[in-house]
Amino acid sequence: MSATAPPPVRRVMLTQGFAELTIEVRDLHALERFYCDVFGLHVLAREDDRVWLAAGDRARLGLWLPGEKEFGDEGGRHVHYAFSAGPGGLDRLADRLERVGHPYRGPVAHEGGDRSLYVEDLEGNVVEVWDFFERGAGRREGAAALAVDDVWQADPSS
Repeated sequence: MSATAPPPVRRVMLTQGFAELTIEVRDLHALERFYCDVFGLHVLAREDDRVWLAAGDRARLGLWLPGEKEFGDEGGRHVHYAFSAGPGGLDRLADRLERVGHPYRGPVAHEGGDRSLYVEDLEGNVVEVWDFFERGAGRREGAAALAVDDVWQADPSS
């Protein structure tokens, strides 16, 4: 008699997306203005060493000056991050960047029909704005559309 593995049990996702992301900046006031003026973010709070900006209904972006923070956090260079663009948001952002003369790349079309726009903030952080969840598979399937089939379906930790 051969043993067979039980079918994987789908894990309940305990998170609903990112709540906050922080980046280290040198000029707090200039970066606050940039993110508010270019991306339309709103200031939630200002402290001596940081500013918190609303980045959608359920997330915030922290702009932190260098140095240790209250939980032992220390800033550092990020590798990559992307804002999610709502309907028509990518084109409106490209128009805004064009009007203010700020360089950007895109919109770049991807294989599934979604698009990205890439812009550097005033300190050289590359920010992607992506309309994945407004088009094609991303609109239909959400984050599941980004999964590699064999990982999503057969995650052994499920």
